[in-house]
Amino acid sequence: MILDFTKDTFMEEYANKMVELYGVSVEEAHITEKYLVLGEVIREYISISWKESKEANRMYQKKEVYYFSMEFLMGRLFTSNLMNLGIYDAVKDGLEAYGIDINMLEELESDAGLGNGGLGRLAACFLDSIASTHYIGHGNCIRYEYGFFKQLINDNKQVEVPDLWLKLRNVWEIKKPKHTVKVCYGGTVRQSINENGKVSVELEDPFVVNAVPYDVPIVGYDTKLTNTLRLWSAEPAEESLVQGHEDYIQQVRAICNSLYPDDSTQEGKMLRLTQQYFFVSAGLHTIIRNHLKNHPNLDSLPEHVAIQLNDTHPVLAIPELMRLLLDDYQYEWVDAWNIVTKTMAYTNHTVLSEALERWPMEYIRQLLPRVYMIIEEIDRRWMYDLSHTHSHPELVQACRILRDGQVHMANLAIVGSMSVNGVAALHSKILIEDVFRDFYQVFPEKFNNKTNGITHRRWLMYSNPELTHLLDETIGTTWKLQPSDLTKLNAYVDDADVQENFLRVKKRRKEILAKYIKDVCNVEVDVNSIFDVQAKRLHAYKRQLMNVLHIMHLYNKLKEDKDFTMYPRTFIFAAKAAPSYVFAKKVIELINNLAQKVNNDPDVSRYMKVVFIPNYGVSIAEILMNAADVSEQISTAGKEASGTGNMKFMMNGAITLGTMDGANVEIVERVGREYAEIFGLTSEEVNHLKFEHSYDVWQIYHNDPSIKKVMEQLLDVNYFDNGSTYREIYDEVLNKNDEYLVLKDFWSYHEAQRNIDTRYANRSAWAKMCLVNIANSGYFSSDRTIKEYANDIWHIETY
Repeated sequence: MILDFTKDTFMEEYANKMVELYGVSVEEAHITEKYLVLGEVIREYISISWKESKEANRMYQKKEVYYFSMEFLMGRLFTSNLMNLGIYDAVKDGLEAYGIDINMLEELESDAGLGNGGLGRLAACFLDSIASTHYIGHGNCIRYEYGFFKQLINDNKQVEVPDLWLKLRNVWEIKKPKHTVKVCYGGTVRQSINENGKVSVELEDPFVVNAVPYDVPIVGYDTKLTNTLRLWSAEPAEESLVQGHEDYIQQVRAICNSLYPDDSTQEGKMLRLTQQYFFVSAGLHTIIRNHLKNHPNLDSLPEHVAIQLNDTHPVLAIPELMRLLLDDYQYEWVDAWNIVTKTMAYTNHTVLSEALERWPMEYIRQLLPRVYMIIEEIDRRWMYDLSHTHSHPELVQACRILRDGQVHMANLAIVGSMSVNGVAALHSKILIEDVFRDFYQVFPEKFNNKTNGITHRRWLMYSNPELTHLLDETIGTTWKLQPSDLTKLNAYVDDADVQENFLRVKKRRKEILAKYIKDVCNVEVDVNSIFDVQAKRLHAYKRQLMNVLHIMHLYNKLKEDKDFTMYPRTFIFAAKAAPSYVFAKKVIELINNLAQKVNNDPDVSRYMKVVFIPNYGVSIAEILMNAADVSEQISTAGKEASGTGNMKFMMNGAITLGTMDGANVEIVERVGREYAEIFGLTSEEVNHLKFEHSYDVWQIYHNDPSIKKVMEQLLDVNYFDNGSTYREIYDEVLNKNDEYLVLKDFWSYHEAQRNIDTRYANRSAWAKMCLVNIANSGYFSSDRTIKEYANDIWHIETY
């Protein structure tokens, strides 16, 4: 094991490890062996600080946070780990001496299949920032065997195939079978009075699953602190291997088979519920076990542990911790509830009421009978407290946890947590004034805002070395440890040399992306065109459709109006649609069919190209976001909780083209409205329109020939060469009265796009806009967000 890491010590350990593991020299080794051995050597080096961190934790007994999340969209870890450790150059040079290109080995690493979208990427950024800002904090999740899915585009349609992210195994993880935990489902609850006169609860004949942990080190930047992401894998338990064990093994394997199984069936819903309980139960067992190694009982748990619930997926942790305290440790209800409500904290990620998780009562009663009994009792006591203690009997029905045959998980989260936070200022305001208005009347002290952030290390320092070098040369390097120091760049935004150097950097990043697009999509794009990017999960409220319909309108104008011109534009989309989300999948098909039509039309393709990049994930985002000129953040105002893609684009010098929604509001506050392109209704205007019932989409349709033409083209069998039509999209807009106001905001969006054309033509002014965005992006570092969580919610101190 390397203690003093240099090029020479690395080369020696690398060669020795190659012989030890594969019995060959470095020169004779296959490229996959070179990759796996590199991972082994680096992980062993990390394990020194990992071990020291654990020992220091036990010695100093600092309070720790556990971040429970259904997703951790980690991306590749080789580059970030080597950079955070400060050994990238030593490894690069050592490999080079062996004739190995480090980039070839980095490319072999798969994006860890542990997440899907912004929720998971936020969790990953938070782990990086917790370690890098010197806090003790760990992640808790499932070790998905196949992740979400790998997206292919066949016949212009999304096709889902398994994401084999573990095909070369995960070089960063260590299996810890000694920490295996038993998780129990089903069974019959038996209650009796024990010798101490207390109720004793036992679960007879449960379905038992072994939760086996795999630990991944989380390396902080420029610190010796190494935290842990614990991933739980489901394995058969011997006591449940009875007759008919084939079905049992299949059920166990299904738990970790993939992220977000299709929940359009009862079987799929039950599997999701099984997954959620699996990782929270296993995680809580570990937390309790660790606590009791150093403390006589669990009375002091809130003083030493904070558990952050990332959305409602882990909210079963609340009744599960109650179950453990009541049944396993014989606590009285009031004392147990006091511990739970001082330990748990809940982050909400949506203002869409339909996206707030609700489970049929029968599902939880059947799968988790004892947990359901506890939820019933939480609900009963909460109703009593609401009427008597809090004197709000009028809110009883609205605030119930059990209502209309469903368990309302967000309500359970609010009642059982010490803190409820939104993830952007506007989002938190909507939670207080609308979504959770009734709860806010009762618990105003619980509600707070923590605007999301991103780790500037991955999204600027490591993924954009050219811009990093420019910043270092211009303002020094203090911003790397203090991202707020990016504001120093404000002094140089009018400097002609800095502007020119920035434009050179941007062009280089566009060239890298253009090569990727050519290799993957077989489309030639002009790096001198405006790179206009919308990259995010495909959902109706994010309004990729408005972007597409606008491109169709531009196509019509270019074909029909010989006087109409536009600055050359490359429209780039990247998105996955949930497998059962029919509308979203049709939009992806529409984008790809439109790309084919536009790109093959010589009259139009000299002005614009359309590209859909398949299988969007972290590694693609790392080359996409720093090449963008325009960041499309066009959700219906009041619908996006925060967004973090907007921050990544901003930090790399792209202009936000967006609505006043989510964190866009705070971006505009920091850069000034003149350094963004804002359009569309505000959230207040949207609410007023809905309240007044004054919007009639058919009126727009019938009175606006351009919009009518575009909508009718969705139904025209002759519009696309393959005869595709889009009745589902047409109906979604017109027969649902344009729920997300695509047509209402259409012309405002068009005007904003024309403004972009004009502004981009002035290269100096454009460069200044980009530099102002970079200079004011430091606030959106997740380091700042984590410090706010640590001070305001978790009450933890630095290491």
